[in-house]
Amino acid sequence: MSVSLSDDSAAVRCLGLTRRFGALVAVDHLDLSVARGEIFALVGPDGAGKTTLIRMLCGALTPTEGTAVVAGADVARDPEAVKARIGYMPQRFSLYGDLSVMENLRLYGDIYGVGRAAFREQAARLLADFRLDAFTDRPAQQLSGGMKQKLALACTLIHAPDALFLDEPTTGVDPVSRRQFWRYLYGLNRDGITMFVSTPYMDEAERASRVGLMNRGRLIACDDPGALKASMLGEILEIVAEPKAMAKQVLRGHALVHSLEVFGDRLHVLVDSASQAEAELQRALRSGGVQVQSLRRAVPSLEDVFVSRLARSA
Repeated sequence: MSVSLSDDSAAVRCLGLTRRFGALVAVDHLDLSVARGEIFALVGPDGAGKTTLIRMLCGALTPTEGTAVVAGADVARDPEAVKARIGYMPQRFSLYGDLSVMENLRLYGDIYGVGRAAFREQAARLLADFRLDAFTDRPAQQLSGGMKQKLALACTLIHAPDALFLDEPTTGVDPVSRRQFWRYLYGLNRDGITMFVSTPYMDEAERASRVGLMNRGRLIACDDPGALKASMLGEILEIVAEPKAMAKQVLRGHALVHSLEVFGDRLHVLVDSASQAEAELQRALRSGGVQVQSLRRAVPSLEDVFVSRLARSA
């Protein structure tokens, strides 16, 4: 990926960005550009370096090597300027449980130096938008999981930032609250705010303008969801077979199978060529005492693409 640190159209620009913790390289010479107004989703397995990358981009962690410019400020040379121009929502609920909804908002307004008049206007709008205006006196620790996330987002927005960095913001939140949360993000994005979101959920990654797959500190794929699917390395066979545990055992040990993922009652198997592997896998399953109910080529999902990339980068 070609990245220019002088590109004023980008909200985020990284060149050779690296972070080491002793012998561990958490982020490894990463190049990345995120356009202003974009929704960028970052996905990858645990330990891939996603949180470390976001903390560097937010000015909370100093890079070991390389350069990053966020909202026009260098994260290493002027981290305070970065923090003033962005909002950062970490993985875990980080607000004060014994303070009320309004007290948490006021605290964050004070931290960011929001004036009284601007605070009153911004707080009233955010409370109404996120339907928290009926709970201003309720302690944050008494809110539901979805409401806590909305309050955290409101506090992140109290100073009207140019860009938001959200580190797995909907983990542990129920599906209805997740969808509602993303509706809020879309609304903020329509207002011009850039979104940089890490997520473990592939359906959320599908909502982004572009998706980056991170593994072992490196960005191993980055494109819009449709292009990533079109670039699938190998093909997917979808198999329904019983007993499923035996089918998994047979398939995972087969030389033609690169990876296997379970989707409900279906197995998604990554092979180089579906036409070449279909008959061979049928024989292997039947020889292993497995009854094959269906075996067909499937259109790859975004998760299939990422599993394929991870399997081949291992």
